[in-house]
Amino acid sequence: MSAIQFQNVVKHYGDFQALNDVSFSVEEGDFFALLGPNGAGKTTLISILGGLARATSGQISILGRDVVSDYRNARRAVGIVPQELVFDPFFTVRETLRFQSGYFGLKQNDAWIDEILENLGLTSKANSNMRALSGGMKRRVMVAQALVHRPPVIVLDEPTAGVDVELRQTLWAFVRRLNEQGHTIVLTTHYLEEAEELCNRIAMLKQGRLLALEDKAKLLNRGKTRTLRVRLAQGNLPLSLAEQVVSEKEGLYELRLQDVAGLEEILEQIRMHGATLRDVEIAKPDLEDIFVEMMQGRSAV
Repeated sequence: MSAIQFQNVVKHYGDFQALNDVSFSVEEGDFFALLGPNGAGKTTLISILGGLARATSGQISILGRDVVSDYRNARRAVGIVPQELVFDPFFTVRETLRFQSGYFGLKQNDAWIDEILENLGLTSKANSNMRALSGGMKRRVMVAQALVHRPPVIVLDEPTAGVDVELRQTLWAFVRRLNEQGHTIVLTTHYLEEAEELCNRIAMLKQGRLLALEDKAKLLNRGKTRTLRVRLAQGNLPLSLAEQVVSEKEGLYELRLQDVAGLEEILEQIRMHGATLRDVEIAKPDLEDIFVEMMQGRSAV
């Protein structure tokens, strides 16, 4: 059974089509990245998943539970951290989490609340009023609220936008542990290095359409070719390699490298030409390279 199933999801706001026949699944245990530029439809998709919006057509289910016809069980199965900071200014952090527990019928949840507070660095703020917290601390509380009922599926919509390095490290350590324990994680982020480091599967949206759905390793391997960076101590690059040169600046040459097997051939030509190497580096494509190519219409898959 898929953790989340999107089937032919369409969403119109008047004449504007925010989602155009989006279909894909997130498997149980995935650490899944949903990427795209602003306006791609990511938050709209998450809003429909969480019941804050209704799809014009199509279906979404969470662990087999339809988010419309079986919305109670669907919402129990998911915890969503939204982009916006939404909080009640009249409660303390602990009171906020106790009320959130109550929404799911959890009367004695303090042990888990304490564990969440500790793992998110909120223990010292447990009795502080929400309106007295910094923006970063409020975001930590929002993450805690999404986790308070121990949902098997966790959706993080830009959770580290505008927060400090400490929160990022603390949050990702905790979320990694939850994923290792079997929780399914869905992440949207503009920090592509986070998605590349954390996620095992990646989907990309553009203007409401699904452009890519791939395992991370396959997506990266199908991107643009590797680049060989060569700095010469003396001599020049042989003319036989001119067609492979991408750029040259102050003795640093960048050459297209189709595969690692071609490395020795290039180095041999340089040696035979009488040039001396000072430094060699192979630059592999990263997720940002793939993302830019996809968004500019040069498909990498």
